[in-house]
Amino acid sequence: MAKKSKNYVAAKEKVDRTKKYDVEEAVALAKEIDFAKFDASVEVSYNLNIDVKKADQQIRGAMVLPHGTGKTQTVVVIAKGEKAAEAEAAGADFVGEEELITKINDGWLDFDVMVATPDMMGQVGRLGRVLGPKGLMPNPKTGTVTMDVTKAVNDIKAGQVTYRADKAGIVNVPIGKVSFDDNKLVENFKALHEQIMRVKPATAKGIYITSLTLATTFGPGIKINVESL
Repeated sequence: MAKKSKNYVAAKEKVDRTKKYDVEEAVALAKEIDFAKFDASVEVSYNLNIDVKKADQQIRGAMVLPHGTGKTQTVVVIAKGEKAAEAEAAGADFVGEEELITKINDGWLDFDVMVATPDMMGQVGRLGRVLGPKGLMPNPKTGTVTMDVTKAVNDIKAGQVTYRADKAGIVNVPIGKVSFDDNKLVENFKALHEQIMRVKPATAKGIYITSLTLATTFGPGIKINVESL
């Protein structure tokens, strides 16, 4: 295991490991102990008591945070004709069809999100080996396979985040930057929490959220009292 930096050790010492912090307190503490030389992201990590091997317990989706994420997303749209024109008008960074698919297939990945119209998914499917490992494959559940390309581009540019439970039932989502006002981070966190509760699988048994932590990019995890949300 890599040796932790002095800064990390010093930051960790300020976190009470035996305590679950209320959300407002946790946000303030995370900002106070952040030592990054840049405007670090603030992320939350949900450990959910779900069995993602069961189709009805998989959690995946997208939502727009009230105050965005502080990051400008570069959006590629694979569409043709009228839909391509709509995507351009909505502010997509790159729009195209066959030639753009070929460019991506050749290794160009200078974007954060891809949106595609359903009629183009047959061709986009060829990019599975390129996009799959990067988590960039368009998906109807995250609103990135759609005929409403205007809404998709607007939502992404407005600060949409995607969430997905991994094999262990863990969901990691950014809720903003250290430079955000505390109240904006809290409101983003609460909005995300409402969504995570809303998508709780009906078949999930027992305690749904087994643990919840908040951390900055390089900072230590701060345990959250779920009741405070």
